[in-house]
Order: sequence, then C-alpha cells, then structure tokens
Amino acid sequence: MKTDERHRTIADILRRQPEASVEELMQACAASGATIRRDLEVLAGHGVLRRVHGGARSLIGHGVNPGYGQRELEDREAKGRIAVAVARLLADREHVWLDSGSTATAVARALAGRDVTLMPMSLQALNAAAEGDGGAGPRPALLLPGGSVVPGELCFRGPLAESNIRSLRFDTAVVTPCAVDFRDGLLAHDLEDAAIKRAGLESAARVVLAASASKWEASARVLVAGLDRVDVIVTDRKFSTQDKAEFDKYSVEVVSV
Repeated sequence: MKTDERHRTIADILRRQPEASVEELMQACAASGATIRRDLEVLAGHGVLRRVHGGARSLIGHGVNPGYGQRELEDREAKGRIAVAVARLLADREHVWLDSGSTATAVARALAGRDVTLMPMSLQALNAAAEGDGGAGPRPALLLPGGSVVPGELCFRGPLAESNIRSLRFDTAVVTPCAVDFRDGLLAHDLEDAAIKRAGLESAARVVLAASASKWEASARVLVAGLDRVDVIVTDRKFSTQDKAEFDKYSVEVVSV
C-alpha cells in the first residue's frame, strides 16, 4: 500500500472510531509498526489525529466538523474531478470568488494556469492557485479578502473579509458548503463561515455549488442559502428520479462527474 493510501485508510478508520492501536493499523494497512508510527507522526502534524501511547486518537467529536487535514484526505479523486469540471465552467478573464475548504483548494489548483481574477478564501487555495512552473503562460490574478485567519483551517473570516467581498462584483461564486440538502439548501458549521459564504454568493452574477457526494449526507446547523440561489451544481453524487424532479423546481443545472 502506498503512503497516501495508508494515510487515507488511517484517517477513515479514525473517522469511524475514537481510537486505533498501532497493531490494528498495521493489519489494516499491511505495513510494519515502524511505517505506521511514521505515518501517525505525519498525520498528527497535519491535524488529522492525536498521537497517543500505542496508537492514535481521533480528533472528531460527535457532530464536529473534521479538521482541514482530515478532509483533505477524503474523497480526493471525486474532488479532483469536481475541480476540473468547475474550471471548465469558467471563462477566461472571469472574476471569480472561491470559497474555502479542501474542495475549493482543488478548484484553485485546477485554475493555476488560467487567465482569471480570483479571490480565494483560504491560504491553501491561494497557494494552490499560485502554483506553476513560473513560465510565461497565463496565471490567475489573485485578490486577498483580508480579515482574520482561522488557525488550522487557514481561511479568512470576520467583518473585514465580509465587507471586502461585498464591495466587489464577481462573475461567478464557487461555493463549497459543509453540507447540502433539498430541504435547507447550503449549510455551514458556524456563523462566521456562513456569513462569508453568503457574502460571496450574494456578490456574484452566477453561483456554482461544488460538493462531493459525502456533503449530501453530512450534517451542519447554520443556513447559508436555499438551492434557489444556485445556478449550477457540480457533484459526483448519483441522483434518483425523485431528486431530479426536485432540481426541476429550482431550474438548476447539474453537472455529474
């Protein structure tokens, strides 16, 4: 098993149970004790777990949003496909507002060689959009929203960020909610995040919702906006006939990846 596969396996185990021993992880990953211990040190450094004697402890409490390090390991392939599809929806020289989170970072990475003006809402997305070979090709023009930076998440929050977002007009807002469903629409885990998301979508002519299938099964408590505010949904979720009928009520385009 490759390193990234082991990391995803360990993260998945600790998402389902509060603790795991080194011996348990050795069996699950078919790896030596020394390898597992190195993996645990790396994952602890990224905020995925807490290292304890003889194993590791999950950092996810009941109803708590997993940390960025945990989320970055999950649904990577799906998020990559979603990011590519979102990038294809954006025209050159568009002004784009980009939400925070691991899916947003994947979108920023897909836009690294594009001629767009981008306001990313996290330092991870900012760095991903700035990546490149340093050649003469197109690169995004980056706008920073200001405000405070949340430790661990490294996302921008607060009244200053919200005010700066609302002072601009974007062609497209790419929103990555913490959860989404047909009844409530887009949701966030806290009031500050919801306020930032709301400012972004209300400042844009078009709203693109980017969400992996797991977001449709997730739980969050703070309302951001209903599905009637969304123009395009990009997701890997497979929808039933009943689901598709729900979308007809909102005249929303669904891009499946």
